[in-house]
Amino acid sequence: MSRLTHVASGPYAPPAAPRELTAVSADGSRLHVEVHGPERAPAVVLAHGWTCSTAFWAAQIRDLAADHRVIAYDQRGHGRTPAGPACGTDELADDLEAVLGATLAPGERAVIAGHSMGGMTVMAASSRPAFRAHAAAVLLCSTGSSRLVAESTVVPIREGRARTWLTRRILGSRAPLGPVTPLARRILKYGTMGPASSPEMVEACARIVHACPRTVRHAWSHVLDLLDLDHGVRELRVPAEIVVGAADRLTPPVHARSLAAALPHCLGVTELPGIGHMTPVEAPDLVTGKIRALVAAHVTIPHHHVVPAEESA
Repeated sequence: MSRLTHVASGPYAPPAAPRELTAVSADGSRLHVEVHGPERAPAVVLAHGWTCSTAFWAAQIRDLAADHRVIAYDQRGHGRTPAGPACGTDELADDLEAVLGATLAPGERAVIAGHSMGGMTVMAASSRPAFRAHAAAVLLCSTGSSRLVAESTVVPIREGRARTWLTRRILGSRAPLGPVTPLARRILKYGTMGPASSPEMVEACARIVHACPRTVRHAWSHVLDLLDLDHGVRELRVPAEIVVGAADRLTPPVHARSLAAALPHCLGVTELPGIGHMTPVEAPDLVTGKIRALVAAHVTIPHHHVVPAEESA
């Protein structure tokens, strides 16, 4: 491979998946799914964000898989999942439903953690039957339900039409990101990470983001630009906890506060000083700890054998 899609060593190198399978979405899209950890352990489902992949959750998978069944999947067009015929919030919800159906037994409940667009996936699926049947609790990391471009502070000028226009042009750019260079790392750190992020964190995120095809990045940028999932937040009736970085420029804390006010069962908001948008990478122990606590409080250990829907070749 000419370009690494993730770092190959250290805490952010994704562990090899003991099991891989394919979940088939409503429109026939085939989703790459990984399952880590003991088969009969309580389940956790991880949904990554825009331009990322399952590799983004490496630190959480490595820790949680010791005593949880950790299910991670690539959103359509990302990682090892091919781009589907369409992209939108309905497709995000369809895909999560497909993953839940392919990996969880009837009646089995899991904690679902979503970062950024993964959190939006949870909101989009909140009223879906499979989501309601399988979600025990959710963790929403660095996400929002609407006004993403207008509220972003990536462009360091005051809020208004000029900032919104410039932000839309930057986030929706068709330009290739190219190789991971020192300049590319500085740009990525400025836009997506906090001042406390270490070089190894920046490198891990840069490898993942630069591996996302520019056509996919551009297509999903339109979905995020037009996003309005405020109704989905009000339908999210399971216990929900929120984590946000105080230095997040892509989904600033104003979004976390709006979510907390609208959620029917919000357990609280944790705002992290010095942390940016990439909370599972920048604050791995805290995010993992939140997932563990949600599992302990809301998930009972299953007593049945789970059979995957379709093993990949």
